[in-house]
Amino acid sequence: MKRSALFRGVVGTAVLATAIGLTACAPAAEDDGPVTLTYWTWAPAVPDAVEVWNEQNPDIQVKVEQPAGADDIIAKVLAAQRAGEGPDMFAAEYQKVPNLVLSGAGYDITDLVSDFSDEFTDSNWGLVTVGDSVYGVPQDTGPMVYLYRADIFEQNGWTPPTTWDEYADLAAQVRATGAYLGGFPDDGATLAGYAMPLGAQWWSTDGDSWSVDIDGAETTRVVDFWEPLVREDLISTTHFFTPEWNTQMNDGTILSWAAGAWAPGTIASVAPDTAGLWRIAKMPTWDGETSAGLFGGSSAMVGSTTKHPEEAVKFLEWLNGSDEGSSLLAKGGLFPASVAGQAALSDLPVPEMVSGQDDFWELAADIASDTVSFTWGPNVQIAFDTYSDTVRAALDSGAPFSDALTAAQDKVVSDLKTTGFTVK
Repeated sequence: MKRSALFRGVVGTAVLATAIGLTACAPAAEDDGPVTLTYWTWAPAVPDAVEVWNEQNPDIQVKVEQPAGADDIIAKVLAAQRAGEGPDMFAAEYQKVPNLVLSGAGYDITDLVSDFSDEFTDSNWGLVTVGDSVYGVPQDTGPMVYLYRADIFEQNGWTPPTTWDEYADLAAQVRATGAYLGGFPDDGATLAGYAMPLGAQWWSTDGDSWSVDIDGAETTRVVDFWEPLVREDLISTTHFFTPEWNTQMNDGTILSWAAGAWAPGTIASVAPDTAGLWRIAKMPTWDGETSAGLFGGSSAMVGSTTKHPEEAVKFLEWLNGSDEGSSLLAKGGLFPASVAGQAALSDLPVPEMVSGQDDFWELAADIASDTVSFTWGPNVQIAFDTYSDTVRAALDSGAPFSDALTAAQDKVVSDLKTTGFTVK
């Protein structure tokens, strides 16, 4: 397997040199006959789909294991690989792919996926690509949508904002009623999703070098937009999925949420009293752009210790790219990354929370068809943690929100250099 230029730039560090060795090649298969692949995932849609595959493919059997959720599965994969017992395939959120590759966990499958690359958009392929190599197959995605309380909007004669300037004006009108239009992006994932349509690229590569631009003009524009709304108490500062946020989404205190297209299914347990009262719309625009940002989603990676990479990729292509496999994922509650999977969504019942919106799947698929390309870096969590901690502190201290971007920029650059990367 070939090594990317990014890897060549860090071969001086022992840890990453070892990772390259693991990633570049896997042991050859030693036995003939039926192959059994292990697949670690947290997605509830996968086991049912695997049953269908196993019935149709006696020579390649897949055993699904669910050892942990999205936050903890990566540590378990790395520990298992160190013990020589890693899974053949495993699920990984997109923002964790680069770090997994540089930790030696991923198998370079570039040459094995070329025949079906057209089953996914270029932006989705970009999420599983590090340097010039592909390390996973896109599974589900999170094109950002604007979820809002249609009943309360209609009662007050409001319409979903189409621009962020309209959003700011509407936020003041909503606050006059005692409610909040929405909340501000105090987490890195949401912030990135807002900045992506402006062309923000927090990480980028040039040969064997990384560039970092978390505090660039595009993302600074986003935080500068939100800060006055927060300071004037026009926007809620309650973080999503906290008990307080759940209550406010259910009782009509918070009237909208910008999140991935998976949002209606997620809030079914958060705001059960509001079933059928929500709708989605396209995200407001900054300058009339049409592409949507991304919030969430995951891939299926091939483990570096597998003895059966070709069989693993064959299964993952069926699961995530074929009409049959991706349709099963859609029926199981995922928002598929594949073109075929998104087309299959139209055959599904509309989610309960937006049951009054007949064109929900059509609109969601239309939004998903035009998402931005974005590169995640090898130390995403450092950026997320630093931004979140610093911007939350700024709420009390009065410091500019843009300071949180500067802090994240500095921490990320420092970490990359310490790890042995070349940083422009």
